[in-house]
Amino acid sequence: MKSEAVALPVARGRALDFVALAKPRLNVLVVATTCVGFYLATGARADLLVLVSTIVGTTLVAAGSAALNQVYERDIDGLMLRTRTRPLPAGRIQPGEAGAFGVIASLTGLACLTWGANILAGALALVTLVSYLAAYTPLKRLTPASTLVGAVPGALPPMIGWAAARGELGPPAWALFAIVFIWQIPHFFAIAWLCRDDYARAGLPMLPVIDEDGSRTGGVSLLFAVALVAVATLPTIVGLTGTLYLFGAVLLSAAFVVLTLQFARRRTTARARWLFFGSLIYLPALWVLMIVDRTPGFGG
Repeated sequence: MKSEAVALPVARGRALDFVALAKPRLNVLVVATTCVGFYLATGARADLLVLVSTIVGTTLVAAGSAALNQVYERDIDGLMLRTRTRPLPAGRIQPGEAGAFGVIASLTGLACLTWGANILAGALALVTLVSYLAAYTPLKRLTPASTLVGAVPGALPPMIGWAAARGELGPPAWALFAIVFIWQIPHFFAIAWLCRDDYARAGLPMLPVIDEDGSRTGGVSLLFAVALVAVATLPTIVGLTGTLYLFGAVLLSAAFVVLTLQFARRRTTARARWLFFGSLIYLPALWVLMIVDRTPGFGG
C-alpha cells in the first residue's frame, strides 16, 4: 500500500511536468487569439466541429512548439533564475521524452487543423511552428533582430482562426496579423527589460541587454506603439469593424502610447512593469471591442 501511495504523487508530478512543458498560461493567449480570428470570420454561424478542431489543433501545436523550444533551450533555461526550475533543466524530464511529447503534440495538432478545418489552417500552423523553432529560437542566441523574427509566428494565430473558418486570407486577416505583430514589440521589450539580468546571464543579446541605458529600447518601443495607433484602425478601414471599434481602438492605443512614452523617458522597473501590464490589457480589450462591434444587437 505504501508503494502505491508513493507512486501516485510521483505520477501526478510527472503529469504536471508535461503540462508545464506545454506552457499553458502563455498559450492561453495563443488559443484565445485564434478563437477571436475564427469568430470575426464567422460570427454566430460557426461550424461547431470546425471550431473544436481549430481549438484542439491550435492548443496541441502551441504545446508541441513550447516543448520543442524547451528541449533546444534547456542549457539557457538552466542559467536563468526564472526558468531553471523548469522540468528539463531541473532534470525531472529527459530531453528525449520532451522531444517525443513535442513532436507527437505538434503532428496531432497539425492533423486536427488540416482535416478538421482545412489545408490552409494546417499550413499556417506549420509555418508558425517552423518559423518559431527553426528561425526565432536559434536567432535568439545570435542577434537582437530575433525579436522581430519571433513576432511573425506570434502574430499568426488570428490568421489561423480566420483561415479555419473561411478557407482563405483576405485583408481583414492581414489586419489582425499586423495588430498582433506590432503589439508584440513593446510588450516583449517590457518583459525583456524586467528580465534583462537573466537574459544577460544566459548570454542572449536581446536589445534591452546590449542597450545599457535603455534609450534604444525605449525609442523602438515607442515607435511601435505609435505605429499601433494607425495599425489598430485597419479592421475598420478594410470593413471588418465599424465606428464603435474605431473610437475604442484609438482611445486604447493612445493610452498604450502614454504608457510606452513614460517607459521611453525613464526606463525604470516600475514603468516597465506598468507597460507590461498595460500590454496585457490592451490586446484582449481590442479583441472585445471587435467582437462587440461584430455581434448583432451590439455594434454589428
